[in-house]
Amino acid sequence: MDKPPLKENETVEFKKSLAEAKQGLVSMAAILNKHQAGTLWFGVSNSGAVVGLDVNEKTLRDLSQAIAAHIEPKIFPKISEVILQGKRCIKVAFNGDDTPYFAYGRAYMRVADEDRQLSVKQLKELIASQGREASRWDHQPGEFSLADLDASKIESFVQRAKLTWDTPRNALAKLALIQERRLLNPARLFFGTTPLQLRCAVFLSTESSTIIDRHDFDGDILELIEEAQKYILKNIHIGMRLEGLRRVDVPEIAVEALREAVINAFCHRDYHDPDYVQVAVFKDRVEIRNPGRLYGNLTIADLRKGNVSQRRNPLIADLFRRISMVEAWGRGMPLILKHAPDVVFREVGNLFIAAFNRPSFSEQGLEEEAITQETTQKTTQEKILALLVAEPTLTRKQLAQRLGITQDGIKYHLEKLKSAGTIRREGPDRGGRWEVTKR
Repeated sequence: MDKPPLKENETVEFKKSLAEAKQGLVSMAAILNKHQAGTLWFGVSNSGAVVGLDVNEKTLRDLSQAIAAHIEPKIFPKISEVILQGKRCIKVAFNGDDTPYFAYGRAYMRVADEDRQLSVKQLKELIASQGREASRWDHQPGEFSLADLDASKIESFVQRAKLTWDTPRNALAKLALIQERRLLNPARLFFGTTPLQLRCAVFLSTESSTIIDRHDFDGDILELIEEAQKYILKNIHIGMRLEGLRRVDVPEIAVEALREAVINAFCHRDYHDPDYVQVAVFKDRVEIRNPGRLYGNLTIADLRKGNVSQRRNPLIADLFRRISMVEAWGRGMPLILKHAPDVVFREVGNLFIAAFNRPSFSEQGLEEEAITQETTQKTTQEKILALLVAEPTLTRKQLAQRLGITQDGIKYHLEKLKSAGTIRREGPDRGGRWEVTKR
């Protein structure tokens, strides 16, 4: 027996009688514009109490005709008579992806259980959003052919997905990776012979000024997920606990949270951006960075609540779901928050960053950090002085190139050396020279 929710929400609307049909259609358009699917009940009051109504074939036909006449673009809802608590009600289940939708010539958006009319600006943004949806990277055909894919990788994936294997082309069709006889972009991510790249680095301190290890990995998307996880675990502290007589390794950051964050980085990144997914291991944290800010109207606050929003790459997400690497209903973020509640999310430029604290970094670590930074600064300044003694006319740009640090870093150290009276500048910025007054 059908049973409506206890109260209205962003995808469910109650109407007491068919006298409220116009408001009901407005709600349908608002829900479609926000969620592309929802349910409208007639015979249920706003409070959720079932009141019932008189229903016959003409009632259902008139409602169907009203929906066809007053909602644009056309939708084809399922309208049915339902018995709730012994009373007759009408259930209208509807869906549609052709946003924006209009009811009686106006566009609305669902906010909580309210329907708000869209302004001209908001309507333009919704139309632009629809254009972005149509140009999703993972739904576009790529400039490659079946010969550019590894058949053994396709067969291995099909086996993991518990599908029947026959030929590579048929397998790709079953995975929805062929459209109008052309291969879609995700096929190359998962099965391509041309590798993707992952960029990993370990830094000396809590800042990115000094790299002590850097490694770029090549591979398909599944291989890089494994490499990212292995790189992190290799470069953080591993403790142990005893389970009976067996020793169990315990990383300082939960493996479940790290793995989910790495999968998310590859699954939800912006593939229009040519930048890499990055793993950065600092003394006090591990950062997993991917190109592309949060998609659609999702905010970091929503993310921490575990809310599910539109996905940037639904086809890629579905491929991960097929091999049980992600769950269909967006359980990834709650899993991260469960195992790493202190995770910090932020957006910098076009990067989305998930940062996990390293418990091994204590107050003693802060002291060691200060000593390390001071030592590093002195070493860098000694190198600058040695270069300036040998070549007094070196510019900031040339010094940065010689030492492998930024020009801003060189400027910082030069100012420190000038303040200490160790160097002074003679002549103009261009054509001048440095004099080392003391070492």
